Amino acid sequence: MRGIGYVCSSCGAGAPRWQGRCGGCAEWNTLEAAPSAPRARPVPDASTQRLDGVDPGGSVRRPTGVAEFDRVLGGGLVAGSTTLLFGEPGVGKSTLALSALLSVAARGEPVLLVAAEESAGQVAGRARRLGPVPEGVEVATTTSAPAAAALITRRAPAMCVVDSVSAMSDDGLPSATGSVPQVRQAAERLCAVARAEGTALVLVGHVTKDGDLAGPRALEHLVDTVVRVEGDRHGPLRVVRALKHRFGATGEVGLFEMGEAGLVEVTDVAALAGPRLSVPGVVRTITNDGSRALPVDVQVLVARAAAGPRRVAYQVSPARLSLLLAVLEARCGIDLGPHDVFAAAAGGLPASEPAVDLALALAVASAATGTALDPDLVALGEVGLAGELRAVGGFERRVREARRRGARLILAPDQAGGADEGAVRPCRSLAEALGAAGLD
Repeated sequence: MRGIGYVCSSCGAGAPRWQGRCGGCAEWNTLEAAPSAPRARPVPDASTQRLDGVDPGGSVRRPTGVAEFDRVLGGGLVAGSTTLLFGEPGVGKSTLALSALLSVAARGEPVLLVAAEESAGQVAGRARRLGPVPEGVEVATTTSAPAAAALITRRAPAMCVVDSVSAMSDDGLPSATGSVPQVRQAAERLCAVARAEGTALVLVGHVTKDGDLAGPRALEHLVDTVVRVEGDRHGPLRVVRALKHRFGATGEVGLFEMGEAGLVEVTDVAALAGPRLSVPGVVRTITNDGSRALPVDVQVLVARAAAGPRRVAYQVSPARLSLLLAVLEARCGIDLGPHDVFAAAAGGLPASEPAVDLALALAVASAATGTALDPDLVALGEVGLAGELRAVGGFERRVREARRRGARLILAPDQAGGADEGAVRPCRSLAEALGAAGLD
């Protein structure tokens, strides 16, 4: 269309200059300026390199000094990475981030805390409750994402905590603070500057009433690591786990107890389950979480229902409880229809994996018959709808932990592994396990 400066909006005919009447369709005042041809953008150069020759040194982890947190992170934080730490209000996510920040500062490395929801005095008070505050901890109270990014550029800290990213905003966007565009823009800006300066960035986030991460789901794709802090805010136990980790495997867990002085790392996991009880409805099992085998006491109470029977489950799977009650009735002749059944895992540790089935079923039968089981008995195994016992993962690790905790009888599926442990009693079905436990 060289030489055509105007185009008729009616018929599309071109003209070198404007004129009142189109020469193609004879319509008046239909000529408009022709759009300029788009300029071709230069194609950026790209190069390749052999993967076996790439130095992986950029992914070296730096320990935070909080051992259970470092366990979840696979050894520590990576320089230039961004970690999203989230959990329900009051669960201890800000305390955990501050503990890691103070620990890094105690090594003499510069750190920065961007407090978007608290004053400097509030942060100082919380920090002093955790212990002596080392030198070199800088705090800024701002909700401006550009200001926080400028601070990171100017200070170049080894670690920076932004608490919380949901409160950060950018005046360049017209939307309200906490909205999807604001949170995403703030996260993108902070991630970019942290990567450029080699700063390990920790963003503290909130959750919705459904327990999901507040803000856009795309926020999880912007960061390198997503860590969730779980636990009952009214109880002491906190479980920290990685849901996404670009620098290592996920699934590892860290255990803390919330006390007056903040989060304390749990060194004796067995103490969480409490003393061994010789009462009906209590059976010990071993759960497998990450690389850890954790002893958990499953407790069940069976009582005659005043109205419609209720099934209440806390820290155990309600669906698995209902399934096991049906199997006990159909395969073992234990009818719990007119009774309330309450099931829980003692100590606050979750026990919802299928490997807990056998312990939960034995606890129900024990509570229903009023027969107390041996406190040194441990039950492992998944129960199928036919009443059969199925193999579980991490069996040898579970057996070793049970033996280390003094188990004298381990009821488990007939599977390979653990055969050299004399306390293991293989069982093929739930009915056989009930007989071995003295509940037949």
